[in-house]
Amino acid sequence: MATDRNVLVRLLLCTAALAAMVIAVQGWESPFPYRLGERVPEGVIAQTEFTRVNPSATRRAKEEAAQDVPFVFVCDPRPLKELPSQLRAQLRVISDSATLDEIPAEIRSAFQLVLPDNLSAADLAEQQKLLAERFQRLKNAVPTAESLGLLISEFEEFLMPLAETGLLVGNLPDDVAGPSDRITILFPNGVEDEVPVAAIELGAVLASDGILGSKWTHFPALVPMRETWDYWIKSRPPNSLRLVSYDAELTREAKRLRREETPEVLDPYNEGDELIQPGELIDQERLSLLRSEYAALDRQLTWHDRAVRVLTVTVMILVLGALNGYYLVNNEQKLVQSLGRLAVFLTLVVGTTAASRFLSFDPWRMQVVPLLATVMILAIAYNQVLAILTAFSLGLLITLSTGAGIDQFVVFLSVCAVSVIRLPSVDSRSTLIIVGFWAGITYLAVSVGCGILGSQLVTSPWWDAAFWWDGIRGMAWCLVAGFLVAGSLPFIESAFGIVTNISLLELSDISHPLLQELVRRAPGTYNHSIAVATIGENAADSIGANGRLVRVGAYFHDVGKMLKPQYFIENMMQGAESRHEHLAPAMSTLIIIGHVKDGVDLARQHNLPKSLIDFIEQHHGTTLVEYFYREATKQAGSKPDHKTDAEESSFRYPGPKPQSRELGVMMLADAVESASRTLSEPTPARIESLVHEIIMKRLLDGQFEECGLTLSEIHQVEESLVKSLTAIYHGRIKYPDQKTA
Repeated sequence: MATDRNVLVRLLLCTAALAAMVIAVQGWESPFPYRLGERVPEGVIAQTEFTRVNPSATRRAKEEAAQDVPFVFVCDPRPLKELPSQLRAQLRVISDSATLDEIPAEIRSAFQLVLPDNLSAADLAEQQKLLAERFQRLKNAVPTAESLGLLISEFEEFLMPLAETGLLVGNLPDDVAGPSDRITILFPNGVEDEVPVAAIELGAVLASDGILGSKWTHFPALVPMRETWDYWIKSRPPNSLRLVSYDAELTREAKRLRREETPEVLDPYNEGDELIQPGELIDQERLSLLRSEYAALDRQLTWHDRAVRVLTVTVMILVLGALNGYYLVNNEQKLVQSLGRLAVFLTLVVGTTAASRFLSFDPWRMQVVPLLATVMILAIAYNQVLAILTAFSLGLLITLSTGAGIDQFVVFLSVCAVSVIRLPSVDSRSTLIIVGFWAGITYLAVSVGCGILGSQLVTSPWWDAAFWWDGIRGMAWCLVAGFLVAGSLPFIESAFGIVTNISLLELSDISHPLLQELVRRAPGTYNHSIAVATIGENAADSIGANGRLVRVGAYFHDVGKMLKPQYFIENMMQGAESRHEHLAPAMSTLIIIGHVKDGVDLARQHNLPKSLIDFIEQHHGTTLVEYFYREATKQAGSKPDHKTDAEESSFRYPGPKPQSRELGVMMLADAVESASRTLSEPTPARIESLVHEIIMKRLLDGQFEECGLTLSEIHQVEESLVKSLTAIYHGRIKYPDQKTA
């Protein structure tokens, strides 16, 4: 039941990945194949009628419309209300003054009660007479407070039309409007009016046909001295008469709205029109034209058309998925059986497809970066076969979903193949950068080659800058992919549960806190671990396994013994009594087996990677603790009531059995190194016999059933172990003065 549930979960995960992949490639729409800077050898003919916005004509039309928008002015009638009170105050001063000299110069100037400059003697007397007459007329105009009130009341009523029309005084800014232009005036009550500038200027308002000048006859108290009042109004400071003022912000907003309201200028195209001439370079203008045609064709697709397309894309992805799935099920059991690893793998594949498609468009054109980075990651995390198979599938999907030609697929596959071939292992971060460099060289060479083969004239592409630019850009992106993977290597190791040679080199440092503690508390175990690391590395290298991983795994495989070092023989002083003498065999077995669990706990506390924890957990597999099992059997034979104390299952390590070739080699190296120390005379023949006996015992016990070691590889490991142990225990010359121990 549990197995069926696990299978169902994996099927659901794969189904979700399939749906995500269809979304990633946007399977409901056809790809847009054109890119900026490319040449189209056959040209492009319109496949349907469509219209396209003409950017330059639209921009010109919008600007012309914006220029026709009148400048916006705001009317503020408050200064108008102050003029009657100003006139009242000045007339009262004149009325109260006995002579002209008593009147302030400002008021005299406002009522033309000043003498002109540069007068002759004859003219001076005449002008003085005129000033005296004008002064007297002003005094007679308002002889009483009642008459002054009537005059001011009529003057206030006379000015009232300006509150509805506005008044413009003074010069306008050069970039605003001219006398012949029309402006928009916004009044406080929300009314908006459009008038000519000339109609509301002060001179035009007071003219005989103006808003005010045409109404003098309606005010009898003002008519007798019309010219005086006219002059007084004109002499006012501009700020006291300016009722409308220019508002730059409102003008800009009005022009913006007019631009938005102005319809776009559309250029019509008919089916069969030539959009791109053969061999023509796609620039920004032509790319925009092709996108307009693509959008028109896309709008014509019905739901039925899109459904058929999605179904077709789904079937294609299913075929590729079945190809990859068949390989995974038969060759990558660890990946398939681990739900976490499978989820990471599928997420990586879907994410790469989506990222590559998104980045394939202008201006990035860097679709090779996610693809190459993913292939490099898979080559590091798993193996070269899985990486190149995934590269084939992803390259094909990306090519089809972006509308690229077969030459792009060839480039992708060539670049990925070169990177995979050069990545059997990662010995340093520079390795990944070098791989990115060679992948870039391959990209340039293959893209140039495909371009030459696709050109009818072999010599013509060599002088085309656009022809070289794509290859050079792709070369740079490949180098970026190398740097990207090198920089994210720690995260890759964590996500996929792997350890690269770079990390192994760091972990093999003797200054590691866990190894330092092992040296201090269990020096015998440490020396044993060093010996196992030496012979295990050579044995792993002899069959093409990761010798460095075996070496580092051997350093840490027995760290659990440091918690109870005196219970392990390699840490006991010669001649000292064994602590197991006073323990029951079952209890001794629990202590011996316990070093595995203790080691796993210590490794996790020190954040060791999963692959090294596997060495601690699996280096004994499910083997039997033979010495204490035999002791228990003897005791059970002499005490029939204790037969259950000698059950074999109670004296076996919990496992699991070794799950990789490196772990299988580690089991054998650990066993033969420990056993070889018991040989009183470690001759080559005895070493060979001992190694063979131990290997056969592990083989017959089924310890190598899950690690993938073949009989041929086991034989090679045996030869390597015999050779290494023989070298360690080789005979030495006895010097004449050397005493016998």
